[in-house]
Amino acid sequence: MRIAVCPGSFDPVTVGHLDIIRQTAKLFDQVIVLVVINPKKQPSFTCEERVEMIRLATAGMENVKVDHYYGLLVDYVREKGAVAIVKGLRAVSDFEYEFQMALANQKLYPEAQTVFLTTRAENMYLSSSLMKQVASFGGEIDGFVPEILLPRIKERLWKPLDPTAKKEELK
Repeated sequence: MRIAVCPGSFDPVTVGHLDIIRQTAKLFDQVIVLVVINPKKQPSFTCEERVEMIRLATAGMENVKVDHYYGLLVDYVREKGAVAIVKGLRAVSDFEYEFQMALANQKLYPEAQTVFLTTRAENMYLSSSLMKQVASFGGEIDGFVPEILLPRIKERLWKPLDPTAKKEELK
């Protein structure tokens, strides 16, 4: 069985993430979407919430499982017997960082290859950070996140602007 791991913070999962997960599910027998816990980040959603949201968003994808992990990614990959680490790319700037990580992971665990996939053109601009910024100013995030998760994400992140706040700030 050819297992691939799709790691990320998924805070929260976006339609761009789902695009990469779907592509990966077509290429491998089993896909593990892995919420990696990064102590340097302050997530908007707990690890458990992110895992649950990914499970909801990937329901119906028979060969996709969701898990979480704290530690070196290659240790998890080795433990699961995965043959690939799949990373989504949006732009050249993503590639520079991900290429360095791929080389380090290859050194630490040569049995697994890093596979880079690009998201569809309509998702190239999309990141969880951008989506959170739009939501924090009351912007519409429909189409940025899976529809099934929209109410939950809006409840946590969406903050409509008070039109009087900006005027008072300028005084």
